[in-house]
Amino acid sequence: MTKRGSQISASEDDSASDDRADTSHFAKPLLSNLKQYWGYPGFRALQREAMSLVMSDQDSLVVLPTGGGKSLCYQVPAISRDGLALIVSPLISLMKDQVDSLQSVGISAACINSMQTNREKIEVADKIRRRELKLLYIAPERLVQTKTVQFLQSAGVSFVAIDEAHCISQWGHDFRPEYRQLRNLKTIFPGISVHGYTATATEQVRADIVEQLGLTNCDILVGSFDRPNLQYRVERRTDAIGQIQRILNRHKGESGVIYCISRKHVDATSEALNRLGFCTLPYHAGMPDEDRRKNQEAFIDEDVNIIVATVAFGMGIDKSNVRFVIHAEMPRSLENYQQESGRAGRDGLEADCVLLYAANDVDTWEFLMQDTEDPAVLDAGRESLQAMKQYCVSTRCRHAQLVEHFGQILEASNCGACDFCLKEMEPVSDPLIVGQKILSSVVRQGERFGAAYTAQVLRGSRAKRIVENGHDKLTTHGLMKDESEPQLRNWIDQLLSQGFLRQAGEFNCLEVTPSGRLLLKGQQTPTLLRTRVADSAQPFEDPWSGVDRDLFEELRAMRTRLAIQKHVPPYIIFGDATLRDLARHRPTKGGMLTKISGIGAQKQKEFGAVVLFTIQQWCEANNVETNVGLDEAVKTRPALRQATKAPSEGKAQEYFDLFEQGLSMEDAAHQLGRSMDTVSKYLGMYVEAHRITEISPWVPPAMEKRINEAIGQIGSERLKPLFEHLKSEISYAHLRIAATAWNLRQADDE
Repeated sequence: MTKRGSQISASEDDSASDDRADTSHFAKPLLSNLKQYWGYPGFRALQREAMSLVMSDQDSLVVLPTGGGKSLCYQVPAISRDGLALIVSPLISLMKDQVDSLQSVGISAACINSMQTNREKIEVADKIRRRELKLLYIAPERLVQTKTVQFLQSAGVSFVAIDEAHCISQWGHDFRPEYRQLRNLKTIFPGISVHGYTATATEQVRADIVEQLGLTNCDILVGSFDRPNLQYRVERRTDAIGQIQRILNRHKGESGVIYCISRKHVDATSEALNRLGFCTLPYHAGMPDEDRRKNQEAFIDEDVNIIVATVAFGMGIDKSNVRFVIHAEMPRSLENYQQESGRAGRDGLEADCVLLYAANDVDTWEFLMQDTEDPAVLDAGRESLQAMKQYCVSTRCRHAQLVEHFGQILEASNCGACDFCLKEMEPVSDPLIVGQKILSSVVRQGERFGAAYTAQVLRGSRAKRIVENGHDKLTTHGLMKDESEPQLRNWIDQLLSQGFLRQAGEFNCLEVTPSGRLLLKGQQTPTLLRTRVADSAQPFEDPWSGVDRDLFEELRAMRTRLAIQKHVPPYIIFGDATLRDLARHRPTKGGMLTKISGIGAQKQKEFGAVVLFTIQQWCEANNVETNVGLDEAVKTRPALRQATKAPSEGKAQEYFDLFEQGLSMEDAAHQLGRSMDTVSKYLGMYVEAHRITEISPWVPPAMEKRINEAIGQIGSERLKPLFEHLKSEISYAHLRIAATAWNLRQADDE
């Protein structure tokens, strides 16, 4: 077995451009079809190598992240060579999405599944006999049926591609026994090559896939597991619905998935959010099949933007424009988390992934694992849970931890796309003292109590149990009364993850480790971080650079109308990335559409006229320039991960001009397509630069009065204490401006 590319990083556009030399004689026809049908200018990382293996009939296993273009690795070769490509797919909904997408770009594809009528199956069979199909999607259990095998053996099969190949491995996160039958493919179709594709597979899973499929002389291509367009955040769950509500407020009008462990929590979460004014639908295995199907289709068709689901939802969803994934409870493994969070941002654009966790999530998963009979599988499950818990409580870059789990190293020292690297977790000023206070309380409690109890003692609780144990008399009782219980629990988690504490016994009592003893003596210092609230999260900005947000919404409406006419999901018509490019460059002539990524010959022919008319009409009505920078349309697409850079002077002036006109923060945010938090930072710069103390255009006088009263009591050095003192009723944006004006007045008085 040959192994290649085991440590190759995937880039956004590692393209084989027209002027780039290529030694592979397959490259030109592959690239030509990629451009003609899909409208993409070049290959992404490892796509060319993966496609060449299919063209040369050499077995392969390809591991690329969700959104990395795995499907193209077999779809482009399928239309670039003679014969019928068989695509093994685990779910009917996934087959349907893939077939709809291929047909939308002018490729002859079909599927066979149990939901079809006999007439529909006969029509597909007739097309196969007439050699009219290039790709046939089929479930694994159907593919190995005797009648199916006999029919397909005379159909001119060119190769077999196995999607979601991790399902064949007992070490994978979604093992499906029927996949094991695929080992016979090499016997059923002598001489053909077999290719596996998956987004999530550790080295152990990769080896198992190759063995179970009986692949020989197999090349394994592994791209980077990093998803740079995803922002990862972890929050301790204290008020699940409130925390989810704050996240949803950052994503108004956008599609997202909320995952819960149990069916009961799915229903309760969906109902609670609907009472708060959000429009959500539930999805879980306890619902009637018809209700599940309707809810899934409503989400795909964008009749509803938010689905609340168990992990039963997701594998069959090829929806590209999911802008956020929220885990309301901890997943059972990092493999699952990579797969489930990876359903966001499949179009390569920015997306938000937030995980809410609590200590009892581990207990829930361990209870659900009790029916597992195989001791090896049970042990592996427990190890996975511990790795997942470690991720939740760690004080390191989230992106780095995820890729390291899959045997890779993140090259960047700062990913610019997680709570840690975005400085949303602030270092504690004196971590040694904080650590000593916590460990001292654990020791004085006799190392016989858990984290929640310890936090209560440190906060000075006089709960009955604490008084009965005499722990209200400890010197550590109330020693950290100014800290919230969630913050203390976070610090205990961090001390656990760094080995200064451990949990022991049936009730997870805290014990001080040898390293913890050294900490108590001042000979070791922990890394302790203070977590900021979710509202302070910094959104990606660059992917919207130059995009007219109002035109983008107009194009979204156009896409929805076309999708209804064609009876397909909106993202099949155009992805969000394509709509952003259209709203950025605003082409008005047919030949210009081919310079927009994602518009191939078929889509230009079918939708070009309505796209150009929509853009022309809107730009004329709004007096907006057209045909902007089309020569650089693909090359200048904004890069992600610029959030940590300081704003340029020119960019600040863009904001300052609006403030000069007297625009409110809300209006400026809408006009520039930015968040209130971002606008308030520039407004703070503007107020400070011009020494403005009259801030009524941006902060209502009554609100400013409340803020000033709070500042008078607790000061203006940090916004979080103000936010909490005011019971989260006033946003950080307004607090920032009022505090800036207060500080200016104080300086003038001096």
